[in-house]
Amino acid sequence: MDSVDVDGYRKALGKRQVQMIAIGGAIGVGLFLGAGGRLNQAGPSLVLSYALCGIAAYFVMRALGELVMHEPSSGSFVTYARKFIGPWAGFASGWMYWVNWAMTGIAEITAVAIYVHRWLPDVPQWVTAMLALAVLLAVNLLSVRLFGELEFWFSVIKVLAIVVFLVVGLGLVVTAADIGGTPAGPGNLTGHGGFFPAGVGVALMTLQAVIFAYSAIELVGIAAGETKDPHKVLPKAINSVVWRIAIFYVGSVLLLAMLLPWPFYNGGESPFVTVFSRLGIPGVGDVMNAVVLTAALSSCNSGLYSTGRILRALAEKGEAPKFVGRMSSRHVPHGGILFTSVAYLFGVVLNYLVPKEAFDIAIAIASLGVVATWATLILCQIRLRQAALRGELERPDYRMPGAPYTGWATLGFLALVIILMAFAGDAERIAFYSLPAIVIVLAVGWRMISRRRASATIPVDQDSLAR
Repeated sequence: MDSVDVDGYRKALGKRQVQMIAIGGAIGVGLFLGAGGRLNQAGPSLVLSYALCGIAAYFVMRALGELVMHEPSSGSFVTYARKFIGPWAGFASGWMYWVNWAMTGIAEITAVAIYVHRWLPDVPQWVTAMLALAVLLAVNLLSVRLFGELEFWFSVIKVLAIVVFLVVGLGLVVTAADIGGTPAGPGNLTGHGGFFPAGVGVALMTLQAVIFAYSAIELVGIAAGETKDPHKVLPKAINSVVWRIAIFYVGSVLLLAMLLPWPFYNGGESPFVTVFSRLGIPGVGDVMNAVVLTAALSSCNSGLYSTGRILRALAEKGEAPKFVGRMSSRHVPHGGILFTSVAYLFGVVLNYLVPKEAFDIAIAIASLGVVATWATLILCQIRLRQAALRGELERPDYRMPGAPYTGWATLGFLALVIILMAFAGDAERIAFYSLPAIVIVLAVGWRMISRRRASATIPVDQDSLAR
């Protein structure tokens, strides 16, 4: 029988599941669907954007690894932010992470309906979205083991799809195969307007979307609190990030850019479907549609899982409504999971009423949450290292390489991503200019919590006690 820790979570995730959560967490619609539109926007230079964001993601994961080895916690960066930065940082980072997944879920749950609509055009999209949400909600509420098993198979499907593409794509490039009338090869990287056909500036504008594509890699850190032998399992899972990023993301985008001239791709179709469709392989559209559907379901599944744990960590400190911190008899934080599902449900309605603009805005705002989460992890690692240098604690053997310089460089890169959003498309600009409103809401919320805590502390009159 699985053990239960002091926080009430059951240690139900094994090495097999954690490894696949770590691998599959970074493979989602940002790659399967979003890469097509970005290739059409920036051309082959998108490879550079994925490489730069991949380096930042690697250092974020190593920072997370050092923090997890110091103190495994299902509260993840909320716990670390509260400990190494301050109570306000735990509050702010926790809610920004929830904003990230709420916005991502709004986009993903609608994407599920759009994908299924390909096969069932007569079924209203909102019905499909509701059914998908109901299934994933049931999975997350039943048990951690069931979540881990479902996410394991979701990840297997995604990884197999990428591996098959890499093998086939590499073969096509090596043989200079004809793909719908155009030869595959390295020449496509520079033969159609150069490596930067739209300019360096446009290439930099894609960084925000690529950051979103890498979101969810931090999920393995949240799973730490429900992992057997985290000090043995998690370092291996985190170390796999570097080759996962290099092969699955940078490798896939590099192959896509070599297989077809970049103008052939578009944002309305998966670039993987574009390539195989031009090969004339029958049924490949349906196969890739199923893979993309799996990626969307996986993202929603992970969102319900992670936000449930984060909201409970906030509720325990009085920084979220009490009901979101409730734990079921199955050791599942059902209050937080249900709270997030309401946001997903609102997203189904919102995306039904408002067309594509709402989807793009949701993705852009979700990116703000990703950047906030990554920056929090880097800052916490910097503070952990400083505390160790002061002799206040002992750093674990598993450490972030190049600290503190790599940490500060990563923070600078993340700041650049946010600044560039002000000069990108309409959705990104809306997200950028929503930042002041988000900051104000968080500041007001923290002030209210601080006042409530202060009023709950009854001062003791020492003179009356003496009498």
